[in-house]
Formats: sequence, C-alpha cells, structure tokens
Amino acid sequence: MLKQFEGQNYLNLETLRKNGQPVSTPVWFVRDGALLYVRTIQNSGKVKRIRRNGNVRVMPCGRVGEPLGEWVPAIARETSAPAIFARVRELLLEKYGAMVEAFEAQTLAQGMAYTVLEISVGELLQAQ
Repeated sequence: MLKQFEGQNYLNLETLRKNGQPVSTPVWFVRDGALLYVRTIQNSGKVKRIRRNGNVRVMPCGRVGEPLGEWVPAIARETSAPAIFARVRELLLEKYGAMVEAFEAQTLAQGMAYTVLEISVGELLQAQ
C-alpha cells in the first residue's frame, strides 16, 4: 500500500468533521519505514479532527490535491516524542530542502508551533 507514495511530494489527508463530513488537505509528508509522517501547525483543523477521530484516508496527490493514486484507510495520531520530531525534520530537509527552513522561520515569526502526525496506512481504529 505504501508503494504508491514513493516519489511523491504531496499526500492528501482526509479527516472527518464531527458531523462525518470529510475534509481533504494536501500536505508535505515523509516516510520512515512503514509509517508516514506529516508536520503541521499544532492547532490546525486537521490536528483537532485527528485528536477526535484518528480514522483517516490518504492518497498521493499534486500540490493542490489532484489525485495521483488511490485512497487507502489509515490511522493518524499526534506524537510529541522529541526523537520523532528530530527525525521528521531531518527527513523533511532531505526531501524538500531550504523550503522547510523558510516555512519554519515563518511559523516561528507568527508565534505558531508544529506537531507531528504519525500515519499507519491500511489500518483503522476499532469503533468503541
């Protein structure tokens, strides 16, 4: 299932609103082993939705979300482990270069903070 993400720059992350309506967001991502990672603004809508419901769908996409693959189910969770933060930043720099540092400077200047989303593809949380 991860093969379709190889060589891709963007991931379409579909989260669910409280009313069940899906929201798709194209984001940068990196892969580390069997997991995908997204670094994003800590209090963004997608993070709030994932905190409430970690069942998501993902697919590779273009810069504005145009499909480049098939939707697959996944579980997303927020992580705050310093080692993961450092590893994800390293992978982002390798993949996207100086643009990463430019976005970091802008985020810091705006007083915002990052969080990391860990995504396990091909899984869903069991309904409770």
